[in-house]
Amino acid sequence: MRHALGLKSENTHTAMMNPQEVSTPPPTASSASSALSTLPAPLPSPAAAPPARRLRWVGSLVALLLAGLLGVAAWYLVGRVQGGRGQDSGHGQPLVTVGEATVTRAQRPVLIDALGTVLAASTVTLRPQVSGMLTQVLFTEGQMVRKGQLLAQIDPRPFEQALMQVRGTRQRDEAQLELARLTLERYRTLLAQDSIARQEVDGQAALVRQLEGTVLSDQAQEGTARLNLEFTRITAPAGGRIGLRTVDAGNPVGPGDAAGIATITGVAPIDVRFAVPQDRVGEIRAAQRGAAALTVTALDRARQTELDTGRFSTLDNLVDTTTGTVKVKAHFENAAGALFPNQFVNVQLLLRHVSALVVPVTAVRTGAQGDYVYVIGADRRVSLRQVRRGQASAEQVAITEGLAQGERVVTEGGDRLQDGMLVQLPGARGGAQGARTGDGARRQRPSPKP
Repeated sequence: MRHALGLKSENTHTAMMNPQEVSTPPPTASSASSALSTLPAPLPSPAAAPPARRLRWVGSLVALLLAGLLGVAAWYLVGRVQGGRGQDSGHGQPLVTVGEATVTRAQRPVLIDALGTVLAASTVTLRPQVSGMLTQVLFTEGQMVRKGQLLAQIDPRPFEQALMQVRGTRQRDEAQLELARLTLERYRTLLAQDSIARQEVDGQAALVRQLEGTVLSDQAQEGTARLNLEFTRITAPAGGRIGLRTVDAGNPVGPGDAAGIATITGVAPIDVRFAVPQDRVGEIRAAQRGAAALTVTALDRARQTELDTGRFSTLDNLVDTTTGTVKVKAHFENAAGALFPNQFVNVQLLLRHVSALVVPVTAVRTGAQGDYVYVIGADRRVSLRQVRRGQASAEQVAITEGLAQGERVVTEGGDRLQDGMLVQLPGARGGAQGARTGDGARRQRPSPKP
């Protein structure tokens, strides 16, 4: 029995060993059954190989790690480049190339700018004085006409007949008056001879005076008829430019036509009316006391083209309480015809000239604290400085406070600047690069000698 147990254990140990190392005798039926009963249970096959999902997670993790390493490397390289550039301007930014200008002193005009309206020297509506048929229009629309020039003709025949009629009536009444006067002379002779009564003489004298009044009335009617005949010739009551006609030949016209035949406006000379603030009236009156007349310039809407130059005419006699302004009128010769009636123009009234510091208009900027400029120092660093501006033109502006003559200011590129930044001037690129190289050399530590 013991021998049998020992044989069974030996057989079991032999079965678990590598078949290449142990040679076993040919199995028998009893040994095969014993070996099968002592073998361990085989492991399941899914645990032998890793699942495909675990492999995908591992691959994704490796890709994320590689991307992170690339991002860190790029950030490090960009930071080094920006750090090297930041040494150029002192603010972590590259050098900014700017335009510059020098503060100079010049004579600046003291002006009053306003919006004005051109007024015609005269505006006349060409309206007929008598009613009739318009037979001729003798003007061209838009032409310049002279005072007294014939412009239109109304049919004169009815007025000629009326003149002849009143002339005949006057002649008849004049003959009756002459007869009455002769009769009165005879009556007075007979009265001196005491041949007739005084009553008859007085009656004849009254008849003479009555006929004298009739003749005088006839003369007035004849003059009216002659005047109406002259009114059939429509002439220009004033010189100027005639506008568009409102009626053509062949139409009846009359004094009741509100639009008339056309309108004539005087354009040379011409006036411009504008308004100035009431606070500037004192300056204007003080400037008027000078020897020379004040100059007024009319500009177009864009303030680029000078239309004409005139002289100050007069101030109004009161202040407009709704606007707080005073109306002013200026007189222009308008020889070139650049000013047109009812045209809106920009007006500049010159009061005097003063000496002032000037800079280009592009040098002055406006911020939360008001107007300011960037001043360029000797070391090419800019400093922000508050200024107070004065009179300005299209190209220059006067500075009344904040700058000194000879200082340099930034005119272009100021939007990218900050106070204390180092800038690069036009034409100084090589010098700036040399300065940056020198600064970098000074910042580098010298290598130890061997």
